[in-house]
Amino acid sequence: AKAKRALLEKFKAQPALDDPAVLERQAALKAASDAREARHAERKVARDVAAAALAAEQSAKAAEEAARAVEQAARIEAEKAARKAARDARYAARKARK
Repeated sequence: AKAKRALLEKFKAQPALDDPAVLERQAALKAASDAREARHAERKVARDVAAAALAAEQSAKAAEEAARAVEQAARIEAEKAARKAARDARYAARKARK
């Protein structure tokens, strides 16, 4: 009975939910929670911006590589055309000598 009474007194000694100290503590916890959520949102935005910048950089690199590949293909085709023209000129010269 003594233990029950002590437990009941301990429970009754706790401040009520409308107590100013309890309300102040709840407000402080809510402010900390809101600040934590704001920091989380800022980090998410920063990650999204970094991901977008990385994607743009990769896109630019891919465009450069594609342009380089097109330039190389054009150069190869020009060399083929030049070799064919030289071969045709030699063939025509050989035909003209006969």
